[in-house]
Amino acid sequence: MNRLKKIILNILLTTLIIFSSESIFTKDLDLTKPESVGMSSERLARISPVMQKYIDEELTPGVVTAVMRQGKLVHLETQGYMDVEAEKPMREDAIFRIASMTKPIASVALMILWEKGHFQLSDPVYKFIPSFKDVMVSTTSDASGKTGELVKPKRPILIRDMLTHTAGLANSYIGNTKAYRRAMNTPRPKSNAELINRLSQIPLNYHPGEEWQYSTATSVVGHLVEVISGKSLDIFLKEELFSPLGMNDTHFYLENTKGDRLTAQYTPGKDKKIKLQDPGTENSRFITSPRNIFSGSGGLVSTIHDYLSFQQMMLNGGELNGIRVLAPSTVSLMLENHTGDLKLWLSGPGMGFGLGYGIVVDRGMASTPMSKGSGFWGGAYCTFSWIDPDQQVVGILMTQVRPYSHLNIRQDFQVLAYQAITD
Repeated sequence: MNRLKKIILNILLTTLIIFSSESIFTKDLDLTKPESVGMSSERLARISPVMQKYIDEELTPGVVTAVMRQGKLVHLETQGYMDVEAEKPMREDAIFRIASMTKPIASVALMILWEKGHFQLSDPVYKFIPSFKDVMVSTTSDASGKTGELVKPKRPILIRDMLTHTAGLANSYIGNTKAYRRAMNTPRPKSNAELINRLSQIPLNYHPGEEWQYSTATSVVGHLVEVISGKSLDIFLKEELFSPLGMNDTHFYLENTKGDRLTAQYTPGKDKKIKLQDPGTENSRFITSPRNIFSGSGGLVSTIHDYLSFQQMMLNGGELNGIRVLAPSTVSLMLENHTGDLKLWLSGPGMGFGLGYGIVVDRGMASTPMSKGSGFWGGAYCTFSWIDPDQQVVGILMTQVRPYSHLNIRQDFQVLAYQAITD
């Protein structure tokens, strides 16, 4: 089948899927004319050809994009494939590996317990996880094992530090991480408790509160939820978030492909063109893996509908369709910058970090269309989402490519979403 035929078939099948979808989300929230909420239909139409270019150049398998404004869905589009080799068109209800987009969810879970009076953000972590009481700091900031002199931290790690990635934990995403990953994963831990206990034995890279380093801190957040609530993280999230908000397709592990809805996941080859890494079949590791680790840092799969529900709840100040998850003041606190002038190497200049979200501090310095005070985060498979309280916008992009540092697809989508705002 040549490329033109593929594109025509994709358009026809995608249209059929959109109009036959049984999604609860789209039943409750139909597409709204963009002009009714101060956006341009003509300008929103610019999103599709830009996304399609990435697909046609075989840089990504397929994409789902969504934009909401003032609580109204004004853009929802599927393009490309869930599985390129099988020529399976992307679906509106496709299930994606959302990786670090789990972090805001786990952070909300902990803040639910904060609202119930179980702890203060200034409490030391060791109050709930005693193994963190005797943690030491490496004078060489080296997680490889060449730790040099070990000294006591200037102050304890606070719960707030874990939520903001300022706890001192080793950066497991860059640099020499072999020793770190070996310590954390060999042998595979039997529970979150065992995983976090191992983490507490690794020297800190810096004194708590003195730097920002992206780390597995949100895994500790997830385990704090377990310790404080007495429930495993998967059960707590289902009871407190997923079931109330109708997020029925968000899970740590899948029993099966949920009706062929699990996407395949790809990685760039030497020529940057995608090649299969994890299939969308029952051989996917999200189906075959042992089900004993529920990572707050990045373990969930989800759909664009489910994540829209979560993000719109946050944009609404903690409430969706009459279901209140958090108080407006708590959501506002989460979207404050809690890292001061610390440099965020991952997000770059002009950005800070709140409680589970990256935060826009200076639009000009960050060169972002998002308003000051917007909260955002993405995932390792090139997913991305943000909430903009000032413009009342939620945006989400879902695709499945890892790594993706050679792509600008997330930034392009953001620009295209904002240039469509006319009022």
